Formats: sequence, structure tokens, C-alpha cells
Amino acid sequence: MTNTVFPAGVDAPVSTPMAENGFGRLGLAPELLQAVTDLGFTEPTTVQARAIPLAMGHGADHAGFIDLMVSSQTGSGKTAAFLLPVLHTLLAQHVQARASEQEAFERACAQAEASGQPLPKRPKRKNPLMARHFQPAVPGALVLCPTRELAQQVAHDAIELVRHCKGLRIASVVGGMPYQRQIAQLQNANLVVATPGRLLDLQRSGQLRLEEVQFLVVDEADRMLDLGFSDDLAEIHRLTAHRRQTMMFSATLAPRIQQLAMRVMHEGGSGVQRLQIDTPQEKHENIKQVLYWADNAQHKRALLDHWLRDAEIDQAIVFASTQIECDALAGDLQQAGFSAVALHGALSQGLRNRRLMALRRGQVQILVATDVAARGIDVPTITHVFNFGLPMKAEDYTHRIGRTGRAGRQGLAVTFAEFRDRRRIFDIEAFTRQPFTTAVVPGLEPTQRPPQPMRAGRPGGGNGRGHAGPRGGFGARREGAGYRAGGSREDGRPPMRGEGRAQPGGMRRSGPAAPGRERPRAERGFAARTRGTR
Repeated sequence: MTNTVFPAGVDAPVSTPMAENGFGRLGLAPELLQAVTDLGFTEPTTVQARAIPLAMGHGADHAGFIDLMVSSQTGSGKTAAFLLPVLHTLLAQHVQARASEQEAFERACAQAEASGQPLPKRPKRKNPLMARHFQPAVPGALVLCPTRELAQQVAHDAIELVRHCKGLRIASVVGGMPYQRQIAQLQNANLVVATPGRLLDLQRSGQLRLEEVQFLVVDEADRMLDLGFSDDLAEIHRLTAHRRQTMMFSATLAPRIQQLAMRVMHEGGSGVQRLQIDTPQEKHENIKQVLYWADNAQHKRALLDHWLRDAEIDQAIVFASTQIECDALAGDLQQAGFSAVALHGALSQGLRNRRLMALRRGQVQILVATDVAARGIDVPTITHVFNFGLPMKAEDYTHRIGRTGRAGRQGLAVTFAEFRDRRRIFDIEAFTRQPFTTAVVPGLEPTQRPPQPMRAGRPGGGNGRGHAGPRGGFGARREGAGYRAGGSREDGRPPMRGEGRAQPGGMRRSGPAAPGRERPRAERGFAARTRGTR
């Protein structure tokens, strides 16, 4: 084993269980190794083992650092893969700065003693919150995140890693929080984790300076570049033009996103080293995925209720498509006796923080959330993820199910889909290149025929126009089980428009609806719409 070089002023580790930690082979400082050991991690994941040495400059040119673009599945340890090397370098610089200050103080004392003058005193610490003592924060490293929850999660992880590092301070800067509180946290911060909007607000108001940022990390880079943050990212790129290293991490990095990312790399990305550990098309070995087809929203609700009563669930996240659906579903679950809360972007930041903290403490069993929770939530006790509402983008499915089965644990991802949602299901299958495994719950089987499996090059299967049945629909609906086939009228004639559609409970429309009016949803079901008569 090669000798490990540690920062000046840091003693080499002795032969202890900490020294046997697999992270020790990466050349990390003993303080960080002790924190990793305290957290229960003994061996680095694949992305950590490959990215950390590169991020620390192994194999770099005279500049000492390499720009990185890393793609790896959710739950693979990307956060530690960029935090550990950045913190290692900041710690080494901090130790060196303290040693230089100590040497300067000792020289001043020796000179004073030689000249017979009083010995100098160490400067007193001044309160940075007093106006006359205030100085803008000048961090050495900056981590950008697209959502508040992800930024707070990354900051929390960084604080856990520096628990044994004296002098290193971590600050979180996100919208929705009081300015004075964040300004106080920024004082003497070495690493800042931020969302772009609030970061630029503080920079423009003179509370923060970015000229001395050495390391810029963009977490969930695809989301950052795809959510309209490109202008903010360009501004931050300009403000941190003298940085030494840029790193981008994400589970999904499409070619279009990579082209955008090159704009914030050194020299247009000519020296970027790409590191692709795995892709969204590779199957999550620790996550079992299953799909249940449903006739309508009530059927989906019954399937969800059945699953949530599974005794094997420790904690779960139920994803909804909209904020309204999120609140309504959380209220229904609470009425049914479940310990559930809602989480979405319309809630105040304080309330979002309290609900996430309750989830982490085990005070809440079920979190009903929009895609705001698809990234950044790392709770080891989340055993199940339910897709009650499908994501708008297929790649968000990968991030959703990544909330479970993290760090080698086992997880289960259950998706509920109505037959009208078949296109989104086919899109997810096309993106992941993995067909869903379908299942049924005894007693809650769908009464309609599920869409045919996707064929290569024809997402809808069959006729190439995206339709699932042999004639472009779902095929003839089954008789019985509360539904009636609507292929023709009882006298054998073709059905009129708006007539003969399958309705819950075997009901059919008895006559034409008044023009411009529709029946209440409770009467007409979710699949039928009144269209009037010809």
C-alpha cells in the first residue's frame, strides 16, 4: 500500500479500526475518516472510489485540479463523492493558515522579547453581527442545488462530515428563510450550500462575495439547467471566474444538458473529465419496481389504501402530480387514520422544514409530496415509494424511486396508472429501457384490458401510432365486475356519440345531455365526458 500524505499539522492515523476504513485508501484527512466511521460507513461506493481521487487532483496537470462531470444513479453516494474531497482541501488550507498565523505570532513574540517590549496579545474575536464589525462572507467552496430541500440535505451532510474538523463552518442559503438568520450563518463560512436565487440576492446586497470561491459544485445539474436556472448559473459562473475546479453531479445527464453544462466549465469544457458510473437504463438492484393498472381514480385510491396497510412499510413517500392532488390525498389519508402530511412548493419554508424533520425523526409515516421531494430526501427508513400520480418527465421517475433502496438497502417502488396514462408509462419504459412488471391485487383487479407491452420502436405496440389495443383502444371491456361492454347498442346499431361508454356499476347514459352542460363527476366517472348529441 502506498504511503498516504496528510496536510501539514495533521498527525497520521494510528492502527485503529478507523485506519482500517476503506475510505483511508483515498487519502482523506483523519478528521474526515473519523466522521465517516462515526456515520457507519466503512467502504466507499463505486462513484466515491472513482470520483474522490480525481476531485482531489490525482493525475491532474500543473493546475492541480480536474473539472468533473459525474453521472451515477440516485442513492449511490454522490453527495459524499463531492463533499469529502472539497472538505479535505479546505481543511488542509485551514490547517496551513492556522500554522502560518501561529508562526507569525511566535516571531512577533520573539522580536518583542528580544527588544524588551511587552509581548503582543492575540486579537480578540469580534462580534460579526455588529455593524462596525461586519464583513461580507467570503467562502472557499460553493455547492448549488435546484431545490431548498436538496440544499438543506447537502448542508446537513456536510455538517455531519466536519464534526471533528475545528474551524470549518458550513452555511445553507435558501429562499423562504429570514435574511438575518442566514446572514448570521454566513459569517466565516468556508462552504456554502445554496439555491441560486437567494445566493444572488445576498451577493447583490453585499452580504456575500464570490470572488474567492475555489470550488464550484452543481448538484443535480440536469434539474438546475432544465428549470430555467441557466441565467443564474451563468451569472455565478462570471462571479466565480477565478475558481480552481468545477464539478457537476447528477443521476441523469442528457446530451443537451451536457452541452449547456460545458458553458460553465473552464475553457468551454475542453478539459472536463466525464465519469459515468451507471445510467438510468441500468436496473436498480436494490429497488423492486411493480406496476398496477387501475380503471379510475377511485380504483387507484383503493389500491393505495391496500398497500399502505402493509405491515412491512416502515416509512413511505406517496408522489402526487399536482399540489391540489397532494393536499387532497394527504387529507384523505389522515381521515383514514394514517400518519400522513403533505409537502409541496406552495407551503412556507418553515412548514416544509418541520414536516421533513418530523419524517426524519419517525414522527410521520407517510409523506405525500410533489416532485419537490423527488431529490434531496435521504431518509434510511423509507422502504416504499408510491407513484400515485405519474411524473411529467420520464427522467423524474428515476429520481422518485431513488428515495428508497439507498446505500445498499432494499426498497420497493409501486406505480399506479390509469389506462389513459399509458403514454406516460410507455415513455418511462422507453427512457429506462426496462419494461414494468405488472401485478394485480386479488379483489381489486382492473375491469379493462391492460395495454399491450411496448415493442421496440413502437411505444404503443401494434400499429405504430401509440395505441395499445388491436384497434387502437384498450379492446372490448369485460362484462361483469361492475362494467358493461360498450361496443354497440342493444339493437346492434353502432353507438351514437357519447353513448355506450363503460360506466362504473354497469350504468349507461340514458339520453343525450343538454348542450353545454356536463353531468357531475360523481355521476359520469373519470373516463367519460359529456359531448352532446349529433
